Amino acid sequence: MLDRQPVLEGERVLLRPLRHDDWDALFAVASDPLIWAQHPAHDRWREPVFRAFFDDALAGGGALLAIDGKSGAVIGSSRFEGLEREDGGSVEIGWTFLARICWGGVFNHDMKRLMLAHALVSVAECRFLVGENNIRSRRALERIGARLTERAEMRIMADGTEIPHLTYVINRADFAAGPLI
Repeated sequence: MLDRQPVLEGERVLLRPLRHDDWDALFAVASDPLIWAQHPAHDRWREPVFRAFFDDALAGGGALLAIDGKSGAVIGSSRFEGLEREDGGSVEIGWTFLARICWGGVFNHDMKRLMLAHALVSVAECRFLVGENNIRSRRALERIGARLTERAEMRIMADGTEIPHLTYVINRADFAAGPLI
């Protein structure tokens, strides 16, 4: 059974379950509009929009806070969501964002390596859904070895708009042979 709220420690990042008292530190990171510029929820930097995102993360039970392992500063978050049991099991890793100072790969790679290594012990595949036009996130997924599939779905954003999302996957074999090992 997959523990969706583990404590995971890597070379750069510490991931731990998100708590109510993380609001101030996480919103301080999320309030940067440039983080969300290519994201389908491009207004998530606004407090009411981020509050809905934060509350949903807590309610879902799979959210993790990302902390810089050296400084102890909050740098973002990610989630395990949508656990599926058929065909060896699958879980979505998503809703990830990082402070811009952490962009460029090493923090994201460490975070995804930790989450994938943890999840792939219990499930055969990890899914990543990304907005069709979110080129930054799509390239980041490709850099960690995720494969674009033919699966797509419409996701309803907080403002009610439907945005097409593409599905990328990493399975156990991909991970074992990929760039994150």
